[in-house]
Amino acid sequence: MSEIPRYDVAVIGYGPTGVTAANLLGAQGLKVVVVERDAEVYPRARAISTDEEVLRIWQQIGLADELRRDMLAELPIEFVDHRGQPFLSASFDPAGHGYPPQLFLYQPAVEDTLRKGVARFPNVDLLLAHECLRVRQDASGAELLLAEDGGEHVKRVRASWVVAADGGSSPTRGQLGIGFDGRTSETRWVVIDTEVHREWPGHDRLRFHCDPLRPAVDCPTPLGHHRWEFPVLPGEDENELVTDAAVWRLLARQGITREEVTVLRAVVYSHHVRAAARWRASRVFLAGDAAHAMPPWIGQGMAAGVRDAANLCWKLAAVIRGELPETVLDSYETERKPHVREVTRRAVLVGRIITERRRPVCRIRDTLMRPMARLSLVRRLLVKVSWVPAARYPRGFLGSGTPAVGRKVPQPWVLDSDGARSRLDDVLAGKWTVLSTRAASPDPAWTAAVRLTVLPPGAQPENGAVVDLDGTLLAWMRTHQAHTLALRPDGFVYADAALSPPPARLRH
Repeated sequence: MSEIPRYDVAVIGYGPTGVTAANLLGAQGLKVVVVERDAEVYPRARAISTDEEVLRIWQQIGLADELRRDMLAELPIEFVDHRGQPFLSASFDPAGHGYPPQLFLYQPAVEDTLRKGVARFPNVDLLLAHECLRVRQDASGAELLLAEDGGEHVKRVRASWVVAADGGSSPTRGQLGIGFDGRTSETRWVVIDTEVHREWPGHDRLRFHCDPLRPAVDCPTPLGHHRWEFPVLPGEDENELVTDAAVWRLLARQGITREEVTVLRAVVYSHHVRAAARWRASRVFLAGDAAHAMPPWIGQGMAAGVRDAANLCWKLAAVIRGELPETVLDSYETERKPHVREVTRRAVLVGRIITERRRPVCRIRDTLMRPMARLSLVRRLLVKVSWVPAARYPRGFLGSGTPAVGRKVPQPWVLDSDGARSRLDDVLAGKWTVLSTRAASPDPAWTAAVRLTVLPPGAQPENGAVVDLDGTLLAWMRTHQAHTLALRPDGFVYADAALSPPPARLRH
């Protein structure tokens, strides 16, 4: 028998979460194998939007600008009543990550770009058209039994660690006996994806049609596409609703004819609110939809999986290189799960506003929200409490110090030591870094970290410093009473570097 190939990490699943993980791990120089059942990118656009923090994560792998070119940004979002009149128009304030706060995407194009990114790394092996039949763990790693070509050929690979990003129905989660608690909505939804031929009034905005007779989602997507979603109402046959005649009846309610679009596909799917009982089983980690499922109302299903990968992958790399103890991997679920739970809660809340079908409740909603939304402060508050919460970890692999601990620093444009204009993360380059104001003095134990002084706008570049071009970072540090910050490789604040020492294995 030939020797079983060995890897640092095996990634099961090659959707947005898995391909992001493959890029992040590949960039770390780890030996990685990706196992994916399908031979090609899944052709249907499932996710249709994302946010600035996700683009910032993709910036770590050098693909943000390329991905951004195929996205739509700064488009209006409206909640409209049964007459099509807006009662709330939403806009989003940037959270400081350096990209537009809300972006619309065409998922097959996004995945294609991310897969081309993986091709840069000779240390990443792809096993497409391979199904993982079994994961068996032991003290030194995990063995994956794989079927190729529909089961005709079977092979084995070994890995020290496994990232299972194999979707909501995750066979890996099932093999591990991990529960997937929560509920599935009784209402199913028809999703209609189209190619646009002729634009129409309102084609360039996301509209939530809060019509008690038949709610609908009307969403622009890039590269000449547009999507509608309609609920399957009681008594309707979902198989009949995806026929050509039924699809055009639904689109006619929106004033759309064959002159405007060609229908690419119509499918029916369910909304889920679920979370795995645990996200780690020894050497196997669940990520993305394998770990959690949420309804689509604020466009965070894919984004949550990308955040999972960003949190987990740098920790795996540090453990494999012996820089951090294995116990740090327990912080993955501790840090990510509360954020996922809050995002899911907000998605459910927005969904209730959109899908309410009791007419008296809809009249009260429309009557109250329309005048309230005219007030700028009230409108911004409504958006703030219902949309994506800020990235923050209240507990996890963190030290102590200022209110900044557990938060992700903003990413302004800076001048580096050579005077070149760069985004902050490109200067940090995924390393442990101590950021300090001119007057601050870090603990000398942080010698293994890169040290950078943050200089105010107008300062001259100098060695060991960055110039904060618009003062965003310095203002954020003042707001959080922080003068010396220790940043983890993922940009989250580990500790106040003047008060809290580094993790033991990072001390020299």
